[in-house]
Amino acid sequence: MYAQIQVNDHAPKKASIYAAIIPGAGQFYNKKYWKIPIVYLSLGSALYVAKQNQNEYLHYRQAFEYRTDDDETTIDPYVDQYTESNLITEKNIRRENRDLAYIIAAGIYLLNIIDASVDAHLFKFNVNDDISLNIQPQFMQASHQNTLALSLKLNWN
Repeated sequence: MYAQIQVNDHAPKKASIYAAIIPGAGQFYNKKYWKIPIVYLSLGSALYVAKQNQNEYLHYRQAFEYRTDDDETTIDPYVDQYTESNLITEKNIRRENRDLAYIIAAGIYLLNIIDASVDAHLFKFNVNDDISLNIQPQFMQASHQNTLALSLKLNWN
């Protein structure tokens, strides 16, 4: 007699590796195709916001450098709009927003991997109409007294 070896043809580790290498590949492996655009739109949005804030950060940093370089030939684009402290504040806000957007992008990337792993674990999980939860009142006798109680019965096949 030979012992049968059960082969797990859908491995969570494989889904996680795929998702780590190419975002969305773990969802493709799990046959959850509808999640792929969500992954890419989320990552793309976070990276777009980071890039926009990086460009604005560089712009305000350059404006501050123009203001403080003591060269009369440089043209200050914000001569009557911002003070030096306003330019520093604007520059710092853009830098913080850029950093936050990169952190959010990293979080989305990690969620992509976690989602692929969890989805692969639950790939063969059977959910059908035979699962039911029944709540019924029931009388119980405890120390010669009848007590009203609720009975929970979970059925699945």
